Amino acid sequence: MRSTPLLSALAALAIAAPSALFAHEGGHASGFAAGLGHPVGGTDHLLAMVAVGLWAAMLGGRAVWALPLAFVGAMLAGGAAGFAGLPLPGVEPMIMASVVLLGVAAALLLRVPVAVAAAGVAAFGLFHGHAHGAEAGQSGFAAYAAGFALATLGLHLAGLALGWALQAPAARRVVRVIGAGVALAGLSLVFG
Repeated sequence: MRSTPLLSALAALAIAAPSALFAHEGGHASGFAAGLGHPVGGTDHLLAMVAVGLWAAMLGGRAVWALPLAFVGAMLAGGAAGFAGLPLPGVEPMIMASVVLLGVAAALLLRVPVAVAAAGVAAFGLFHGHAHGAEAGQSGFAAYAAGFALATLGLHLAGLALGWALQAPAARRVVRVIGAGVALAGLSLVFG
């Protein structure tokens, strides 16, 4: 299989940024800027969120807005739960599963009903949000949540733009390679 510049960049990012692999293993942060940086500061979050947009673009139609909004809505609910200290078992494994499974969905150009896809990404969003919320400082959760929601929407939009740029039938192979790259990067996070 031929390497693409984006796949190479994703692989380099996963390999070269070990300290940023898990954005939620550091200290507590608060404020809009800290929230804005959280999703892009962790390779696990970044890959999953771009993959949501990529998969939504491949599904087209209502999925273009339904998947990103389902993810962000559930992420905000999970963030509130994490901030409140409510336990959610399996946060780390579910975040890793989201990277792998969303990458696989994009790689396979998986066609499922929009409601099923939205429910799946919402479940993953809940766990990503819990990790974000658990990292929030004791003050300013609303500003922090606004920051991580905006950054997440930006990452979804990046995935959508990439997917829209690759809509031609011949370009679908590139989408498959990118999806496979995301899934492999997720596996490297799990086993690396």
